[in-house]
Amino acid sequence: MTARIFRPAPSAMQSGRGKSKDWVLVHEQATPREIEPLMGYTSSGDTKTQVKLSFDSLEEAVAYAQKNGIAYHVLPEHRPAVKRSSYTDNFRFDRKSPWTH
Repeated sequence: MTARIFRPAPSAMQSGRGKSKDWVLVHEQATPREIEPLMGYTSSGDTKTQVKLSFDSLEEAVAYAQKNGIAYHVLPEHRPAVKRSSYTDNFRFDRKSPWTH
């Protein structure tokens, strides 16, 4: 069973960087999910997918995986491009799209 080590992206609902500073270790699914015939719920016998460990740094997460013999792969950190704009850009004459109310 392998694990993914990654830094989660910030929430799309807020502009802050909360919960996106830590590195996370998550186990991959070993068995496929099944639909329970009685109630129709999705279930799985794999309990390791419920475990989500967070670490302060990438080195700590890698050291934990190596210490416990967990096969892992590290996903690259995603840094969004910061788009700077100012209020006066809304009224520029060479604006690409027209500004209307």
